[in-house]
Amino acid sequence: MAEHVLPADIERSSFQIIRSELQAAGIRLPEREAPVILRCIHATADFDYVRNLYFSENAAETAVRRLTEGIPVLTDTNMALSGLSKSALSRLRCEAHCLIAEREIAVRAEREGCTRASAAMEAAAERWPEAARAVGNAPTALLKTAEQIENGLRPAFVVAVPVGFVNVTESKQRMVSVCREYEIPCIAAMGRKGGSTVAAAICNALLYMAADMQDPAERGWNG
Repeated sequence: MAEHVLPADIERSSFQIIRSELQAAGIRLPEREAPVILRCIHATADFDYVRNLYFSENAAETAVRRLTEGIPVLTDTNMALSGLSKSALSRLRCEAHCLIAEREIAVRAEREGCTRASAAMEAAAERWPEAARAVGNAPTALLKTAEQIENGLRPAFVVAVPVGFVNVTESKQRMVSVCREYEIPCIAAMGRKGGSTVAAAICNALLYMAADMQDPAERGWNG
C-alpha cells in the first residue's frame, strides 16, 4: 500500500529522500543554488545534476529578483511551457510564452532557411527582448540566443539545458562563454543531459523562490 497519496506529501517525502541520500554521500549543496539542484534531481531522479549544473555568478539570486519584477519567461517547447507553475507565474504576474507552434514561425523558418526554434527566438526578441530564455530541447534556439546577445539582446537570464547528441554540448559551452562575457545570468546543464522537463524544473525552482512558494501548500496543494 502506498505510504503517501497526497501531492504535497509526496513532494515533501521525495525531497527528504533526496536530501538524505546527498547527506549520506557527504554532499553539501551551495545554499543559493540548492533549490534548483534539488528540483532537477526531483524531476529526473538523476543525481548527476549535482555536478553538471553550471551557475554563473549570482545567477539564481539575480533570476529570482528579476522574476519578482514580473519579467516574461520564454520557452523553446510547449512541453516546457506546460510544466511551468501557473500559480507561481500568477502570483508574480509573469507571463510565459512559447512561439514554436505559431504559423508565422513556420513561415519565417522556411523563408530564412533555419529551424523553427531559431525563428521563434528571433520573433521573441522582437516581442519580449528582456524575457528570460529557457531552452530545454533545441540547440539552435540556444545558438540563436547567443548570437542575439552578441548583437545587443539582454535577456533577464538564460536557462541552457538542451538534451541530445548533435550540437548540444557545443551550444551550451558557447552560451556559457557568451553569458560570461556579457554578464548575463546563466544556468546550464553541461554535457548531453537536460530536456524540457529540466528546463521547467529550473524555472519552477526560481519561480517558487521568487513567489515564496517552495512549500507545496503555498501552491494550493492538498496536505
